[in-house]
Formats: sequence, C-alpha cells, structure tokens
Amino acid sequence: MRREDLRNIVIIAHVDHGKTSLVDCLLRQSGQFRDSQLVGDCILDSNDLERERGITILAKNIALPYQGVKINIIDTPGHADFGGEVERVLRMADGALVLIDAAEGVMPQTRFVLTKALQCGLKPIILVNKIDRPDARPFEVLDEAFELLMELEGGHHLQEFPFIFTTAREGYATEAPAHRGDSMRPLLDMVLREIPGPEVEPDAPLQMLVTTLDWSKYVGRIAIGRIQAGTINQGQTVALLQADDKTTTAKITALYVFENLGRLQVEQATAGDVVAIVGLEQIEIGDTICHPEHPRPMPRLSVDEPTLEMVFTINNSPFAGRDGKYVTSRQLRERLYRELERNVALRIQPLEDGDGFRVSGRGVLHLSVLIETMRREGYELSVGKPHVILHERNGVKEEPFETLTVEVPPEKVGPVMEMVGDRRGVISKIDTRHNFTYLLFSIPARGLIGLRTKLLNATQGEAIMHHRFDAYRPLEGDVPHRSNGVLISMAAGRAVAYGLNGLQQRSDLFVAPGDEIYEGMIVGENSRDNDMAVNPTKEKKLTNVRAAGSDENILLKPPRRFSLEAALEYIEEDELVEVTPTQIRLRKVTLKEVNRRREGRRKA
Repeated sequence: MRREDLRNIVIIAHVDHGKTSLVDCLLRQSGQFRDSQLVGDCILDSNDLERERGITILAKNIALPYQGVKINIIDTPGHADFGGEVERVLRMADGALVLIDAAEGVMPQTRFVLTKALQCGLKPIILVNKIDRPDARPFEVLDEAFELLMELEGGHHLQEFPFIFTTAREGYATEAPAHRGDSMRPLLDMVLREIPGPEVEPDAPLQMLVTTLDWSKYVGRIAIGRIQAGTINQGQTVALLQADDKTTTAKITALYVFENLGRLQVEQATAGDVVAIVGLEQIEIGDTICHPEHPRPMPRLSVDEPTLEMVFTINNSPFAGRDGKYVTSRQLRERLYRELERNVALRIQPLEDGDGFRVSGRGVLHLSVLIETMRREGYELSVGKPHVILHERNGVKEEPFETLTVEVPPEKVGPVMEMVGDRRGVISKIDTRHNFTYLLFSIPARGLIGLRTKLLNATQGEAIMHHRFDAYRPLEGDVPHRSNGVLISMAAGRAVAYGLNGLQQRSDLFVAPGDEIYEGMIVGENSRDNDMAVNPTKEKKLTNVRAAGSDENILLKPPRRFSLEAALEYIEEDELVEVTPTQIRLRKVTLKEVNRRREGRRKA
C-alpha cells in the first residue's frame, strides 16, 4: 500500500543551480518558523566549510507540513566530487526535484544526478529555476531537459512530463514564466499531485536500510534511513544485517523523526517514515535493520568507484608538532577510518612500507575537504601528489575520462582550446549563449589536475569550468607537467628581506620576510625548469663604513599564497604539502640537498 500522508523527495541539480536557496524559500514560506530562526542565506549549509566555500558538501534532511501531508525534503550537494552523498540518499526518496538553471541549462552534474535518480526508480519533476535572470531562456532549457530524459531512457516519464518554473530569490513558482506568481504553493501542489507516497508494508516484519550516518559526542552513532516495512519502537531490540553475512543484535535507545529543521523524539515510527536511530554502535551505511525473528536483508548500497588517490602520511618536517594536537600515525589512522563510516565514496589502504595511507576519492575537492576538516580538528599531516586510479581490462590499461564544460567570453576561447588540447582534451561541442561561449570537452582525469588555476590565469579569471566522471578508456599519452622548477631553502631560520630581494628577480616567491623556513622547504617558483637550492635567510654583511646612497630600498612583491586545492595541484612527485591547523607549506620529500643529489644520481 501507499501512504498518502507522506512524501519523500530529494532535490538534485548541478552546482549553483539553486537547490539550497529553494529550500530556504520553502522554509520561509512554510509558516513554521519565526524570522529569528531563519537568518541569512543557505540555512541548511550549517557546516563552517560549506558557508566559507558557498557550496553544499553533506546531504541534509528536513520535513515540512503542507495540507495535512508531511513532506520530507533531502538537500544534496551539486559538485561531482560529492556524488557519493547523492547516490546513497536517493534510496530514501520516491521523487526528485531536478533543478536546472534557466540560463545555464543542462550541465554535466545534471546528467549524472538524473541518471542516478532514474536508476533508483524516482519520478522526476523538472524545475527551471532562476527565471528572473536577464539572460534566462526557460523554454529552451525545458527542451534540453526533455531531450536529456529521452537520452537517458526515461521515456516512460515523458507522457506526464511534470515541470514548473521557479525563482527562489523572488520566492514564487509559476506554470508560465511570463506570469509572476506570489508563492511556492504551485510547486508544493505539484509535489502532492505528481510524487507518489512511499510504497510500504505496514503489517510486515521490520525492514529498514541505513543510508546515512550521523555522529554525536553525546550519544555516538546515529543511523538514518527510511522504514520500508513494519514498525520501530523506542527500546526495541533489532537485528543488524551487515556486510559479509554478519548478523548482530542491538537495542534502540532513542528514536527520532524529522520535523521542520530538527528532529522530534517519538516512541514509535511506521513504514515510510524517515527516522534517526540512536543506540546501534556497530551500524554501518548499507546495513539492514530488521526484526530479529524475521531477518530480510535489503540490497546494499553501491556507489561509483573513486577515480583519484593521494598518499596521506604523518608530518615529519622540522616543524612537526608545533601547531597540531594529533600528530602520530595511530591518530591519523583512527581519524581516516572514522571518516569511512559516513563517507561511502572514500577508500583507504595502508601503505606496506611506512606510516602512510593511500586515500582514494572522487576528485581533488572531495579529498581536500577531508584534509581541511582534519586540520581544523587539530591534525597535522603531509599529503602527496594526486594520481588517477588506473584499471586494466583485457590486458589494456585504462584511465578515467571526464566531461569538461568551460564557459568563457568568445575572445578567450583560443587560450582555453590550446590549454585543454595540450592536456589531451578533445572538443565535442561549441555553443554560444548571449555573451558567453560554452565548450564541451572529453579529457583524461589526469589533465584536470592543475588545470583550473591555469585556465583562470589565461582568461583573467573569467573562465567557469565544471566536470564529471564519464567512463574508463584506454590510457592516453603523457600529459604536460609543471613547466617551472622551484626554489628550495638550503638553510633554516627566518626569511630576510635582503635574501629574498636577491631571489625575486628570477622567481615567484611563496614566503615573506619573517616567515619561518627549514631546509628542504619550497620557498618560490624558479623562472626556469630546474630546481635550485637558495638561502632566503641570507643577511647583508655590516661594516662600519658607509657611503651616501649605497643602501638601496628593498621593495618585495607580495608572496604567492596557496589554498589547499591549489597546493595539491601544484606539487610534483618528489614534493609534499605539509598541512597543519595554521599553515600550508610546500616541501620536498627528501629535505637535505646532499640526499636529493644522491637520489638523483642513483636514478640516472
């Protein structure tokens, strides 16, 4: 049977198409909150990193009442790197609101999320959002969505093809862009009309798939999922059907349902409800919670495999332990494996010959968010150069290819074509919309590492790029590496203006006067292609003889400071990024110059 008093929907879209802003609008118009409870924008982006970066990283659940029906809404990330978050929460929903920007149209991540939604059997509603943009083209975008559904074999949805036009900023939904609405009621009415209630078995034995794990320092793990069959009671003993046919039992100590922005503790929840359960300490994502006498496992969650890996090791620089609280290999191991509990797209493998771990994820952003989170928690670590994960099929090595979309002004198309072409990218489509040109490429994932910074420099910051995983294909030839060498400090101490002044004529400096440095630390980029050992701590020799005009004023250019993603994309094979709670430094793996020369002779 279907529950008509409940709707479970997921909001999916490409990055920056307005998912979280739409949820903000629904919250404000729901009448469930005081103004003081809904302050600012992107209310659901409560994580510090989400607010700083302006992106959604973690999927979030809320519930709103409308005309006697409870609507559970799941907000999801838009970046391809966090696709694992989207894939697992789709199993909790019966329908999907597919947001598409009225100007940008169908983008790479739109195709990805709609594909996954159709695979899970969700009914899509197309929302053409941001119709208030001056360059909006709502009907053209609607045609693109129609064509995408046909291409993805969603033809059975085309007869009833539900769609609506919205603007989250202005706060209304309408069936015709020319007619201004006054609220989001048409959208909510469409949700009730088009999205079916959950198909449940209320009288069958308990069955629930865990799709999300939360954690609290007070109660430990919190399992979140939708009850497929039966009833859950607080204090009930349940069976956990886990990986490798393992079965354990546990007692539910607290039971919550979602209500508005928070959770409400209840004594009982029935089939179709999205619930949060406390007390199951051994629970993992993908486990089935069921009645101990009637164990019925549900298909485990499966997400796409990672495409990129990095080596995480302890920080062994001369400055190790100065800033961080957690610096040992054991602490690093515990933190990484704790991350596995909720990050289903992550893979971790210990290295055989040291205190390091090979950590695999969906992209540089996916892994850098993990690193940034760890450094804010007080961890120190060193991270190696990102590498793509190769596969072998029928004796042929294959590498991941990605679909790359670049949006630039027409006069900047040349540098983009040249740069992407040098990295084995192949153009497949060129489209001009208003004052911008959209370029669609197929490119090896290797070619994307470090590309964003170079494209921004080549286009004076006007390029906008998005990419998503496409497929594994036979390995291409070499991709260009960094063309410049680096300046490596041969001394420890503090950088001095006099020493830096002598270096800035032939380099781009990464340090400023007064910065602490150590031997083997990278302090600048050489103007040539070779590495060079330098002494930034060099001071001017003082004598008691002075001549008028002999002392020149030292004017130093501001140093180049790296963000975490930029640092990870910049380094080469023999270099590391040293990450502490307060510093991001670049260094050589081998710190002493004499040892680096010895290794170079050995390789030669």
